[in-house]
Amino acid sequence: MPATINLHRVLTASPEKVFRAFVEPDAVASWLPPNGFTCTVHELDAREGGKHRMSFRNFTTGGSHSFGGTYKEVVPSERLVYTDSFDDPNLPGEMTTTIVFRGVSVGTEMRIEQRGIPDLIPPEACYLGWQECLRKLAKLVEPEINQ
Repeated sequence: MPATINLHRVLTASPEKVFRAFVEPDAVASWLPPNGFTCTVHELDAREGGKHRMSFRNFTTGGSHSFGGTYKEVVPSERLVYTDSFDDPNLPGEMTTTIVFRGVSVGTEMRIEQRGIPDLIPPEACYLGWQECLRKLAKLVEPEINQ
């Protein structure tokens, strides 16, 4: 049965800046792949009905896997809902990720829910991957470089 995971983070950056990190291709490529992987964003049209497609490449082995999906809801700086499906037939089904961004006194509170995780992926591996990615996200958005 497909799993669901939930994450919560507070980042010291504005909701606008954090949201941009989810919808700009270069930004996504910098923080989304787990440690040890690179990311190529083939398509990213962050509007309702828009598509996204990317590949993660294992830097050690050179092997890669691709996935893509559709943006279901895009409310800038507030909410993002998109689907993902793997090209690998061993990872069937469609995942749905919902991210809620909320401005708080120190920056942005994010709540992330990922539903429909294929049975072959242990939920704890998903949590680990997201934790790695969110640490990289913080390193991208939290510095305030004004030059």
